[in-house]
Amino acid sequence: MSQKVAVLGTGKIGEALLSGMIRAGWAPADLLVTARRPERAEELRTRYGVAPVSNIEAAKTADTLILTVKPQDMGTLLDELAPHVPADRLIISGAAGIPTSFFEERLAAGTPVVRVMTNTPALVDEAMSVISAGSHATEAHLLHTEEIFGGVGKTLRVPESQQDACTALSGSGPAYFFYLVEAMTDAGILLGLPRDKAHDLIVQSAIGAAVMLRDSGEHPVKLRENVTSPAGTTINAIRELENHGVRAALIAALEAARDRSRELASGKKD
Repeated sequence: MSQKVAVLGTGKIGEALLSGMIRAGWAPADLLVTARRPERAEELRTRYGVAPVSNIEAAKTADTLILTVKPQDMGTLLDELAPHVPADRLIISGAAGIPTSFFEERLAAGTPVVRVMTNTPALVDEAMSVISAGSHATEAHLLHTEEIFGGVGKTLRVPESQQDACTALSGSGPAYFFYLVEAMTDAGILLGLPRDKAHDLIVQSAIGAAVMLRDSGEHPVKLRENVTSPAGTTINAIRELENHGVRAALIAALEAARDRSRELASGKKD
């Protein structure tokens, strides 16, 4: 952990990663941050004791650069960084849809690039971070990336060809669950419950179900069947979900998210 790591474009995900690294034992003196607004940079200095720097200074000083800016801003950032990034710097990209080749073409020949798709549960150390190696990234680079992102949750290596699918499933995944909880809360209100009680019932049910999925080793079909008694309340609810095409809608939604990830890779913004 003696290497210097810089987080460029430190928004919510960047800050979650930064705080997770500190909790995992990284020294604030070894961490650098950049931010678009000076007041944001000062806020990070006050909160974590890290050093705010310019993008160019980060490129010259840090051993690892973690790029967390929006996909549409990545090209501009690389134009700024390219003259100052030596080929031995590890570049970690957290931008949805942008392949490692995009970075390799714009940086010095041989620059190692690792692509990571994480998600917002990084804010509570429960992220799912999916890691793929560029053409010049070694096993040591992947292990270093896992060390960093392991501080905010679980990591998984996949071929880069699977990154768009992972973006659809886990990168955007928390939003689907929040959407479902929102709909179930509205249903609870319709059924006569106060909003706060409906919320508490659903959230704890979601937490319990997630822990069972993680820890039981059972297939989700088996877990669902354990709740579904003949002619009971659950099977009636499942029938309505099937009648309204919820399963097909979810598949279509994830395909749309995957396709948008591919569009971002091609440079399409709208």
